[in-house]
Amino acid sequence: MSEISVGIITISDRAFNMEREDESGPALVNLCQNLGWTVVKSRIINDDFELIKSTLIDLSQESSIDLILTTGGTGLSPRDNTPEATLAVINKLVPGISEFIRRESYAKNHNAIISRAVSGVINTTLVINLPGSPHGAVESLQFVQQIIPHAVELLQGHQPHG
Repeated sequence: MSEISVGIITISDRAFNMEREDESGPALVNLCQNLGWTVVKSRIINDDFELIKSTLIDLSQESSIDLILTTGGTGLSPRDNTPEATLAVINKLVPGISEFIRRESYAKNHNAIISRAVSGVINTTLVINLPGSPHGAVESLQFVQQIIPHAVELLQGHQPHG
């Protein structure tokens, strides 16, 4: 498998309005680079449902992006729209990724069970919603990082070995 190209979207009203620094996006950029993946785009947007949808679609239409990671907007707050916006644009749901992240996260933080994050596919791009905290986002990606190359290969039409 060649390198994986990644788009990262921080979804946060406060980070977008510069009321707080975005720490989650840069933490994910750092992890992706350490994994040998290339971060092609990194954006900060607010929690607007339509903006989340259009940003996901825009990044998925860039032929160079294999994986979109979102951070933020997966909780129970009124402005947490990331899962619904993701569900509105994906072609296929991949529930096992988010279920596994929740299961592993629950062992460390019982509040992880209320995450509404989803994972799925837009055409040939894998999308994974991650928590908004830097620690939660990085830890969650680490739980599933080993399956991402295989998923990307399948989405690119490569047949699995074995």
